[in-house]
Amino acid sequence: MPHDASEAAGATHDGAMETRGLEPVPDAERTGRVRELFPTWVAANISVLLLTMGAGLIVFNGLNFWQVLAVAVAAPVLSYGIVGLISIAGKRGGAPGMALSRAVFGQRGNLFPGALIWVARWGWETINAVTGAYAVLTVLDLLFDVKSNTFLIVVTLLLFVTCTFLVSGLGINALRVCSKWSTYVFGAFSVLVLVYLVANTDWSAVFDKPAGSTAMMVAGIGTIAAGGISWVPSGPDFTRYLPRTASSKAMVGSTVGGAGIVVLPMVLMGAVMAVSTPDLASAQDPVSFIGELLPMWISVPYLVIALLGMLLINSMSMYSAGFTAQTLGIKVSRAAAVSVNALISLVFGFLLMVVATSFIGSFISFLTLLAVAFSAWIGVFGVDMLRRRSYDAAALMDTTRTSAYWYRGGFAWQAMTAWAVALVAGLLFTRVDWFSGPLASSWIGENGLGWAATIVVAGVLYAVLPRTAAPEAVEPAESAEGRETVFI
Repeated sequence: MPHDASEAAGATHDGAMETRGLEPVPDAERTGRVRELFPTWVAANISVLLLTMGAGLIVFNGLNFWQVLAVAVAAPVLSYGIVGLISIAGKRGGAPGMALSRAVFGQRGNLFPGALIWVARWGWETINAVTGAYAVLTVLDLLFDVKSNTFLIVVTLLLFVTCTFLVSGLGINALRVCSKWSTYVFGAFSVLVLVYLVANTDWSAVFDKPAGSTAMMVAGIGTIAAGGISWVPSGPDFTRYLPRTASSKAMVGSTVGGAGIVVLPMVLMGAVMAVSTPDLASAQDPVSFIGELLPMWISVPYLVIALLGMLLINSMSMYSAGFTAQTLGIKVSRAAAVSVNALISLVFGFLLMVVATSFIGSFISFLTLLAVAFSAWIGVFGVDMLRRRSYDAAALMDTTRTSAYWYRGGFAWQAMTAWAVALVAGLLFTRVDWFSGPLASSWIGENGLGWAATIVVAGVLYAVLPRTAAPEAVEPAESAEGRETVFI
């Protein structure tokens, strides 16, 4: 039976470099532990952009401290709750998210959402590469008074993207080790920054700020949650080494907890900083303000640690992007597929740093469109998970007409219809700097809920359409034994 070229014999989980591609992980190699998800999602959120976004809630959304607190709690619970729920598919099928998506959309149909998600990752990786480069430039300025120029921009971007490529190319083991240690170090320095802010902030100015509108508060939740929504298709990538009997509740809890423990204090710190420095929310350089607001003995090590965090975020994104590229039929190894995204982020990052006039404006616009693009897939895939208890490993890898997931002409037309209609519907409610849908002035649009509407439309439409018939895999007796029944 013909299979994807990514299938590699002898790929193991225990080696220094992961060589496994799209092929499902055998039960014997599922030695991962649920608690490893916590540092994974901590690392996925170590970004100073959260400070800038927290400042934006004060400056642009007009919220007060207590409203920002509510946003900072609700956003990670909502978005990473979805990440955790979708990641359950990883333990069920043992394969990356976009490979499992073949069972939902069909072998050919999956190319459409896969291509959109792959392209969207270019933007996410570009944003992170640019932020990492700005962190390096800020450290050089603080320590050696070296000012930014075009040559340094190219060098720092190249350095950041190269390191990202190396870490993501090593695979899941390298990401886990880096995530674990970055969690400890970044957590310690974040507490230090928080203590400094507590001691040096005019708290009367912070608490005297009047409350903003409920619409801006809801929109703020959507903006912060968009970052988490972008990780949803990648959730199964980091749970495919978990045994089938792993606790689903613990998986969701570790995912939400890992993200929330970073998002909450970072967003609040950004909001507090913005009270005294409102320019923080609109700065072209989203990093240099740290050197202005914090003493050098805190700002330099904090930036270096944040730089490592952003490198990890990009490495995780490129790790998943490599799988997505393989599902598109690119006949290369995962590491080679990652190199394509590395090159793209390098080129786009240069354009954003040298040509673009507003970093934060470009970033918020990107996040908004990213959330809509990913939400159409989430709605369809999530409803399919309610119906499907397992995946046929052979059918996932068989991209020919003999595949059980070939359906009709390679397409599951019900899933494709729901996905396409929801994608268009979401864009109708969306407004960014350079695009405004005809329904953007509606209640849904004004509250920034275009992404939520996309999930609902996709899920409801897919649920009411006739189900696409396909056989499911029969789990081995030893794996199915004691399996929990989980409905999501």
